[in-house]
Amino acid sequence: HLQNNNFACIMLLICKTQLFLAYTQSNINILKFTHLPHLAGTEQNLKYAEQIKNEWQEFGLDSVEMVPYDVLLSYPNKSQPNYISIVDHIGNEVFKTSLAEPVPQGYEDIPNIVPPYSAFSAKGQPEGDLVYVNYGRTEDFFQLERQMGINVTGKIVIVRYGKIFRGNKVKNAILAGAKGIIMFSDPADYWAAEVQPYPDGWNLPGGGAQRGNVLNLNGAGDPLTPGYPAKEYTHRFSLEDGVGLPKIPVHPIGFHDAIHLNMGGEIPPNNWKGALNVSYMIGPGFTDDFKSQKVRMNIYTNNQVTRIYNVIGRIRGALEPDRYVILGGHRDAWVFGGIDPMSGAAVVHETVRSCVCVCLGWKPRRTIIFASWDAEEFGLLGSTEWAEDNAKLLQERAVAYINADSAIEGECVYIASPEEGEDGVSLYDSWHKRDNWTNDRDAPRISKLGSGSDFEAYFIRLGIAAGRARYTKNKKTERYSSYPVYHSVYETFEIVEKFYDPSFRRLRAVAQVRGGLIFLLADSQLLPLDVNQYADSLRKYAQSIAQLAQKNPNEMETYGVSFDSLFSAVENFTVAATDFHERLEILNTADPLQVRIMNDQLMYLERAFIDPLGLPGRPFYRHVIFAPSSHNKYAGESFPGIYDALFDIENSADPEKAWEEVKRQISIAAFTVNAAAMTLTPPA
Repeated sequence: HLQNNNFACIMLLICKTQLFLAYTQSNINILKFTHLPHLAGTEQNLKYAEQIKNEWQEFGLDSVEMVPYDVLLSYPNKSQPNYISIVDHIGNEVFKTSLAEPVPQGYEDIPNIVPPYSAFSAKGQPEGDLVYVNYGRTEDFFQLERQMGINVTGKIVIVRYGKIFRGNKVKNAILAGAKGIIMFSDPADYWAAEVQPYPDGWNLPGGGAQRGNVLNLNGAGDPLTPGYPAKEYTHRFSLEDGVGLPKIPVHPIGFHDAIHLNMGGEIPPNNWKGALNVSYMIGPGFTDDFKSQKVRMNIYTNNQVTRIYNVIGRIRGALEPDRYVILGGHRDAWVFGGIDPMSGAAVVHETVRSCVCVCLGWKPRRTIIFASWDAEEFGLLGSTEWAEDNAKLLQERAVAYINADSAIEGECVYIASPEEGEDGVSLYDSWHKRDNWTNDRDAPRISKLGSGSDFEAYFIRLGIAAGRARYTKNKKTERYSSYPVYHSVYETFEIVEKFYDPSFRRLRAVAQVRGGLIFLLADSQLLPLDVNQYADSLRKYAQSIAQLAQKNPNEMETYGVSFDSLFSAVENFTVAATDFHERLEILNTADPLQVRIMNDQLMYLERAFIDPLGLPGRPFYRHVIFAPSSHNKYAGESFPGIYDALFDIENSADPEKAWEEVKRQISIAAFTVNAAAMTLTPPA
């Protein structure tokens, strides 16, 4: 938790160093790194890595290196394309889905555009009746089975994209017994109101489809070398034993193809209906007139060990070179990556250029590490392998990790607001108005990180303080998932230039905020971290998880479940945090040893929340306070061990055992919070 008053300090710091002048090269950076497709493991992505390395060296970083790893990646079979078909009673194909997206104008002659596919899908040609399961969430499968009485064992399921991570949809389908899963982008989730499809607007065309990996890694990194860096000497699991690999075929399609898979059977609940002009019937199978027809999946995707490259650059700290502040963002993209990731990679590139070229020999107090990660789209592989490779060093020396994935998803010195009609208004004031901060706070809401990007291994496995900042949609008014062209061929430079950020002012604002955070963390004498805010959050999280359990008051009484130990631990932490900040106020900052002691306590606090045993069934998720939801990797969950133990507990086959696990998780959380409080006490 960054101290609230340091948002003003960020602004002052940027002004002092003249960082990020009115003109930035972010637009140039996006243009040059989105000209060609650069999927992880391809020659073009390697060329971009070499270009970034060379330019960082030219900018004047103290050191730059390319760090290779050999990880499991997944590609379509070029000679046998993936597709979905409808077959008649004798096996003839009466309909086939598109083999590729319609390529946008101006890109027709560009080679190596990978067609839409689900990376790491199992191979196979399963055939059978189709069942529609809404978004494929846990609650959707529960509703289908418990309320509608429909069993999907041996069936192929179709779900719409959105709400949760696609890998969780696949996991849910496997647990329900499905033998294949098809995912489509519904206009209800991938269209903004009164916006045209690309190229006339920024909505997803009907032929567009979302690529993406469908792993359930739970923080493991490379599926064949979980827990260890994927180097030449590393022992590898067999492909059959790889972590998180789905056992059923998976494939994405556009909504122009999805309308042909319109079924019969049960009438859907109203909230299962999207925006297509079809009935959204649930199935199983088609209407009576086409009852003999089946769906066949034709999936030939190959998994193969492939070399990837991270680019790592450093500015050596002048006073504390053994303390690291990391700014990292990925480089690889499914196709051109105009938004994901190059709007973020451009910010990293510009930060490197600015801090070296503009500051003219200035050195930060602490070492700054810049990272261009590879293979993020295949499961955060580049960043996780580097974290595993350097785990011992990072646990001893890393102060914080700031993530730099997509900088814009929707439509600080004095950082000016980039919004139209807000000339003369600061980003701070604009943010305050748009995010509706409450009157008793002078800082933005701090959301739980969840996962889905490269901070995961640093924060949730290693216990390194982490954060990210980006422009996103107004979630109160914009109902579409992510942004409409997400992971499609339509994520081009032009969609950013024409629709998302024509003046590139938003990109500049994000660059200033991310850059300000990095330089504040790297150059402040005392680390700008607020343990009182952590205490406030712990109290709210503890109250929230206790309220969740109290939905079953009779069972809590029957099985002797109490949260008193957790509340007591949070109170102990609160007292320790208050005392710590009181000592900070009177600290003799002229004594470098005393400054170092207090900074180390701040730096190591996040490590104190790490349980080396990890969460049940998820050993690489080790943070007791924060972890991705078991039901949606993108969402963060507080006290995840307790939350998972409580999930659907009213339907447990063995209530006594289930509530015993709740008590065990409460005890782990109480111990961990108490232990973290002890790390804030004065040295003996």
